[in-house]
Amino acid sequence: MNLHADMSIQKQVEVLTENTAEVINAEELESKLRRSREENRSLKVKLGLDPSAPDIHLGHTVVLRKMRQFQDLGHEVICLIGDFTGRVGDPSGASATRRQLTEDEVRENAQTYAEQVFQILDPQRTTMQFNSSWLAPMTFSDLIELASNITVARMIERSDFAERLRSDRAVYVHEFFYPLMQGYDSVALEADVELGGTDQRFNLMVARDIQRAYGVEPEVAMLMPVLEGTDGVRKMSKSLDNYIGVTEDADSMFGKVMSISDDMIIRYFRHLTDVPADEVAEMEEQMRREEVNPRDLKVRLARTLVTFYHDGEAAARAEDGFAQVFARGGQPGHMDEVDVSRMLDEGGQVWVVHLVTGCDFATSNSEARRLVQQGAVSLDGEKITDPTEQLMPKDGAVLRVGKRRFARLRR
Repeated sequence: MNLHADMSIQKQVEVLTENTAEVINAEELESKLRRSREENRSLKVKLGLDPSAPDIHLGHTVVLRKMRQFQDLGHEVICLIGDFTGRVGDPSGASATRRQLTEDEVRENAQTYAEQVFQILDPQRTTMQFNSSWLAPMTFSDLIELASNITVARMIERSDFAERLRSDRAVYVHEFFYPLMQGYDSVALEADVELGGTDQRFNLMVARDIQRAYGVEPEVAMLMPVLEGTDGVRKMSKSLDNYIGVTEDADSMFGKVMSISDDMIIRYFRHLTDVPADEVAEMEEQMRREEVNPRDLKVRLARTLVTFYHDGEAAARAEDGFAQVFARGGQPGHMDEVDVSRMLDEGGQVWVVHLVTGCDFATSNSEARRLVQQGAVSLDGEKITDPTEQLMPKDGAVLRVGKRRFARLRR
């Protein structure tokens, strides 16, 4: 095993701490890396994934890309699927108690996560584990011992718990178990390093305390920035519809990247791409001096991301399609075709709401109504704003929803 013998420990620390929000602490990381080289063993680098939602978006990849850096330096990456903790639900950032997932939901979501992380991580150098392996067999005595290592006062220091208590919203005892169980995960794995977003700081600090209590050397807590979504304000989230999924088609991914605000361009380059730091710094300076059109940088960003998650040909087609739709005011050269014959009534008509949902442009009738009322729906260039309207689409008609979604209707 060659843990990058040609790279100094100091350089490894520099690489691994670049673009992090906080490292607790860098001196411990350097010590662990040095010992790793001396003993010719890999560090165990942990990332906990609670499968509360099945899709990974670019916000998740900020942490995954840092994990890949550890892999490339020869270290062992452990993706811990929280199939047991997922039944509790992480209270981080939650204004109310999260719904407890069923075992079937957790397993199904976990499988999807496992498939998607390999968009970033090397599957040959990734260990997937489930924390039910050690948490499910715990006895009540084991739980009492675990809970004896943290005070209630420490728990309610947590900002989301404190806020809920101040506003007279319930905090349930089982929610206290989440950071305790996550901490015990690090004991069971003997983790050397754990990664997470800045919203995971409390959990990772508790993990260090729990490791100490069980006689395990505390892990280094490496906190990564939480990436804002396409709105440039709120955390990227599928529920907020400001996300870019790693499995999205090339056209959608390209279009969504082009929709971000100019002040997010550098942040996305820095945290989502392998463009060298000095080049990103030069782009930032060019933007500050107004020496470059931000749109040109955005095109480069979109092309870079689509190439990574698809390939260069897909990126070129997506760029050309985007240019046709937005720069030249036309339609994309390629669009999905949808057979609408099954949606038509005996008179050959279809309710606009059913047409939108039937083309998978909305997940519910209420969402489709809202899109129509917002003026986001058009048929052959004619905007439809009445959610009660019945349509008689001709064969080959083009349905457009929003700025980027098109379908050619067949009957």
